[in-house]
Amino acid sequence: MISTILPSPNARTRARAAALCLMAALAATGIPSRAATTLPSTNVAWIPAATDADIARSFARAKAEGKPVLLYWGASWCPPCNQLKSTLFNRQDFAAKSRSFVAVHVDGDRVGAQKLGARFKVVGYPTVILFRPDGAEMTRLPGDVDAPKLMALLQAGLAGGKPVKEILAGARAGAPLSANEWRMLAFYSWETDQAQLVAKEELPALLQELAMKSAAADQETGTRLWLKALAASKDGDGVKPDATLRERVRKVLADPALAREQLDVLAGSVADIARALSPDDDPARSAWTAAFDAALARLQADATLSRGDRVSALAARIELARLGEKSDAASARLPEALLGEVRAVAAQMDREITDGYERQAVVTNAADMLAQAGLWAESDRLLKANLAKSHSPYFLMSQLAGNARKQGRNDEALRWYRQAFARSEGPATRLQWGASYLAALVDLAPQDTPRIEETAARLFAEAAKDKSAFYERSARSLRKVVDKLASWNEMGEHDAAVRRLHGRLGAACAKLPAGDPQRATCERLLKDALSKT
Repeated sequence: MISTILPSPNARTRARAAALCLMAALAATGIPSRAATTLPSTNVAWIPAATDADIARSFARAKAEGKPVLLYWGASWCPPCNQLKSTLFNRQDFAAKSRSFVAVHVDGDRVGAQKLGARFKVVGYPTVILFRPDGAEMTRLPGDVDAPKLMALLQAGLAGGKPVKEILAGARAGAPLSANEWRMLAFYSWETDQAQLVAKEELPALLQELAMKSAAADQETGTRLWLKALAASKDGDGVKPDATLRERVRKVLADPALAREQLDVLAGSVADIARALSPDDDPARSAWTAAFDAALARLQADATLSRGDRVSALAARIELARLGEKSDAASARLPEALLGEVRAVAAQMDREITDGYERQAVVTNAADMLAQAGLWAESDRLLKANLAKSHSPYFLMSQLAGNARKQGRNDEALRWYRQAFARSEGPATRLQWGASYLAALVDLAPQDTPRIEETAARLFAEAAKDKSAFYERSARSLRKVVDKLASWNEMGEHDAAVRRLHGRLGAACAKLPAGDPQRATCERLLKDALSKT
């Protein structure tokens, strides 16, 4: 880290030269420098926001200029965020288009940012929202479609029209929709909706309803809605596919162009779609898995797609090949040919990628892919080799911890969890990584009372210094800590330690102003904690 102590003039000159050398070295190795990671890209006039005042200024500018607002919510470590940075935000056409809107960046780790998360109902990283200048939400854009398609969706959103909430109401009421309005529904980011349009438990039925009403939409849009509905159909609930729907899916899988149009749905939900089309005991299951695998293999080989999309296609093939196995099984029974492809693609990504954002997105996913294939040693080697190349190495450390834990190497897992927490940066991220470390301690070393108490005490102390620790992601991290401590002390054997920790949490609550929503959240956590003691 750069020291905040001001050196003497000569030392200052040497320090500046050293910093420039460091930045050059980072650029040469593709690792974004600390300065470069503060904004999503350098070719767009992003406005960093972490407070209500920042947002008010952004919308005031939008009103004055008659422009919509594009709000991007992300974090430096998150692989999908880095995928957006490497495939969309750095594009020249996106930079040109950005002059048509006010670009606002909310980094979830800026002080106060989690309060904005609560305000805009954003939780998962990344979330991209398009607003009208008056603050009305137009739509949430999917972060997992390929960049050219996302540019087209952004253009459609910028063209104006109704907010997606009004479009949905019209669709449900049977009102005629334009082709663009159907696309707004089909490509809406339902995964990051956060009950803005529909409660989570009602989403499968809604997607089925929209799919059934989409006959007037174009083929791509209607097919996407049907695939989304199939993906949401779990445990026998949802779509009951008939011959017509099965034929529609077969045509998509057989046609490379049609499959590419639906890449994100196929790669992201292949197992759920396959199960909806053919239950585990269906004789047709093998034919369906073969058709899906062939389509995904073509996407994997499509050099016009981003590396991230091609790795996602291969990872989906592994998921497909493991249908019927327990998802948490440490071993996998995969064909040798597929294992060979997994090894080759992971090595190729590691060898070819020079951009630091792309590396954080793709190599971490490649490591997950190796682990999913049961190639644990290769996954570990890839992660360890990239620790020094990552601008957020604590994310890779947490992956190494997960690998070790799934194989029963508990001491090693705890070492990696501890290192990941120690290296994590940013208030929300530190609470999240710290909660994961504490949970691992309770699960794997419940007898280590001093370390568990020390870790929980540190988290409560950090929460007390964070202006938005009891909002959104941070509040959920603290809830995890409280719940884990309760399970650890279920029989009362750690009563003294837990009561001391409750005192620390109570002190954090007491520092919050009366009437602050965070105080109510903190006191509710404390009350729940005490009731379980």
